[in-house]
Order: sequence, then C-alpha cells, then structure tokens
Amino acid sequence: MSNIIVAQSGGPTVAINASLVGVIKGAKKSGKFDKIYGALHGINGVISENFIELQGLDEDKLSCIYSSPACYLGSCRYKMPPVDEDTKLYEKVFEILERYDISSVFYIGGNDSMDTITKLSVYGERRGSDIRFAGVPKTIDNDLIQIDHTPGYGSAAKFIAQSMLEIAYDTAIYEVPCVTIVEIMGRNAGWLTAAAALARNEYSQIPQLIYLPEIAFDIDRFISDVEELLKVTNNVVVAVSEGIKDSSGAYLSAQTAANDKFGHAQLSGAGKCLEMAVKSRLKIKCRSVELNILQRAAAHAASKTDLDEAQMLGEKAVSYALEGNSGFMPILKRVPGDVYSCIYEMGKLSEIANKEKNVPREWINEAGNDVTQDMIDYVQPLILGEVKIEYKNGLPSYMEIPHLVTSRN
Repeated sequence: MSNIIVAQSGGPTVAINASLVGVIKGAKKSGKFDKIYGALHGINGVISENFIELQGLDEDKLSCIYSSPACYLGSCRYKMPPVDEDTKLYEKVFEILERYDISSVFYIGGNDSMDTITKLSVYGERRGSDIRFAGVPKTIDNDLIQIDHTPGYGSAAKFIAQSMLEIAYDTAIYEVPCVTIVEIMGRNAGWLTAAAALARNEYSQIPQLIYLPEIAFDIDRFISDVEELLKVTNNVVVAVSEGIKDSSGAYLSAQTAANDKFGHAQLSGAGKCLEMAVKSRLKIKCRSVELNILQRAAAHAASKTDLDEAQMLGEKAVSYALEGNSGFMPILKRVPGDVYSCIYEMGKLSEIANKEKNVPREWINEAGNDVTQDMIDYVQPLILGEVKIEYKNGLPSYMEIPHLVTSRN
C-alpha cells in the first residue's frame, strides 16, 4: 500500500472541489492506497509539508465538499522555476514525496497549474522516479487545449447568463435611454463573455452587443454600434471581456494593469473605460458592471453537468495513474450528434501546458460584435442541471474550512 497526494491551484471555481472529490473517491474505490494526503495551498503546501489526511472523509462530507465553491485545500499562485534552474528545490520536493511514500501526485488547476505539474513530471522522468504525475483540469477561462471544455466553465457560464438575464429585467423597466456595460473575465480568451448570449430569449435580445478579446477592439466602431441600437431601443446592454485590446494588441485597460507572478496582466477597468466613452460622446446615461470574482465561485448557480464531469475527471485521473501513466491530464471529448455526451481520454501534459485555446473566429460574427449560433450551441448543454445545496439560517451550508481560516495576532 502506497499513498497519494492531491493539491489545488490557481483561481477558485464552483467545480474544483468536485474534481477533488473525484480523486478521493477514485483512490478509495481502488483499495490501492493507504493514505490520501491533501497539500494545503498548492505546491507551496508540498514544499512546506503542510498536509492533511483525506481518506477519513465520509460520504456526507464528500457530498458537502462536492457542492461547495472555491478550493477546499486552498490554492496558490506560485510559479515553479525551470527544471534546470533550481534543482535543489526539485530535489527537496522529491525527497518529501519519497519520505511520505507517495506513488501518485494529482494537481488540480488551470494553465499555470499544468505548467507546475508538467515540470514535476519532467524532473521525475529525468530522475528515474516511479512517482506518477497527473494534472486534473479546471478553469472558468476554458482555455486549456485538447479538452472540449474545462470544469468550472459551465457553472461560470450559467452564472453569467443568469446575471445577464436579471440585468435585462432590471434595465427594461425605464423609458429613459440607457447603456449598461457588463465586464466579464477573460484576458485573452472570450469563452466567458460569449456565454452572455445564453440570456437571450423570445422577447429579449439582451445583450445586443458582445465583444471578445479574439477580435481587435475599435472604440469608434463600438460607439457607432451603440448609436445604431439606440435608434430602435432605449435599453442597450453590452457584454465585454476584460481583455479587449486594440489592433496593436494593447489592452483597453493596460494603463492600470499590473502583472502577476506568471507575467499575466491583472486586468480590470475595460467596462469603466467604455462607460466614460459613452457618457462623453453620446451624452446619455451609462453605467458599468464588473462581475469580477463573483463569476468564479457562485455555487448557487452551479451546473450539475459541470460538477459531475469534474468529479469524473478526478476519478479518471486516478484510474489512469493506476494503469502506470504519468505526465498526463484526463480530457473530455464531445461526441458529435444532437444529444450532448462526452467521452474521457488522456492528453499529454507536455502538449497542453502553456498553450491557450481561443474562441474560433467562425464562432464570432463578421462585424466582431456578437457570437454565432455555433457558439451558443457549444455552451448551452454545459449549463444544464441544478445542484442540491443544503441551507442553514437562510444561507448555503458549505463545507467547513477551519484548516484554511487563519488570523494574524
């Protein structure tokens, strides 16, 4: 009997804990492992040996974790150095893994997390280690390649569509001409913003305009688009990605964007920039709404399809590792046809990490201010199904996380 370790990394989502439950259940069902360690705060927890044991969690607790948002094990944004740059750090990690008799490492996260687990896998191969390394996908950005869609995206898309529908109701009640701009996460890929189109129905086409970072943004064209709509309606609602950029590649909000540890611009302010432009040039009422972190962990709007697939990907990761595989990420592939279904396969981490999947150009209209029916058909089945959540005193009763709640004296 050996042990395994699992960690979570990157931004929180509604589905990342379902992936964790999948790993735990897969490990327990196999009967091949003695202990299931959880590293707190991602790779930082491995380096500092900040572990908790998870094999004792019963079905009720696992069910509660499954429907709880964010990261039960905590997260981090730590970037591992290149394999040849700091061998002492990698040797320390492997010494810890060997001391705890770890046979498999499961790292749940998005693109940057796949970079981390890929580096560990590469170093392990060079070292001749028998430890198996698996990345388990999650990201609301939906920008990992090879996989049809990533866990976390479907629930975030559902929250965005629901919020946009409610904004449509809010803004429909006044006769005064008004423009509402909704800024949605998405640095270079517009998958989240595109999901706003799901709010449209037989009596409302809100949002009438959708701008994704895949298409160069022209503010003059934007003002013209808004002006044309105001000729036929008093209520214009716009969905815009935080990462919209001009033809030179400069982010609209680049003036105020700092970089994170991975070198990514920490964007915000695109909606406010457009609000100011509309007020200045069209002289009408305009307001901007920034969904920001609300779209990451809105468990009250979770998609059951999303969480069930996340759990299955966690279970598949364990079964693939038990077959002797390493340096892989379980992936979803959509089966063509009118009825939505997916199959599970393996992708190579070396071919996935540090690559980015964008919305296909053909899923964006020719004018670059809306999405096509193909985009809507792609995301629609991913938001289906509701997750049962227990309530206490009128609020959701999520899994307790005392191991993450700390205070400074």
